[in-house]
Amino acid sequence: MATRKELVDALRVRYGSAMFGERIKILDEFVALTGYHRKHAIRVLHGEVTKTALRGHGTVCTTRQLGRR
Repeated sequence: MATRKELVDALRVRYGSAMFGERIKILDEFVALTGYHRKHAIRVLHGEVTKTALRGHGTVCTTRQLGRR
């Protein structure tokens, strides 16, 4: 299996140019290969997640994420 970065780079191109029905299939394939949650996978394929976030370093939690108001 390719590294995740190579996989993301390859699927990002397909995902960006695909129609809605094909995007679902690409997303299902990506989630199965990486183990990411669907919402995170969508963000990764859209390019909204930085390299740092993919490695899990430097993550900042908001008050809402911690369960506080």
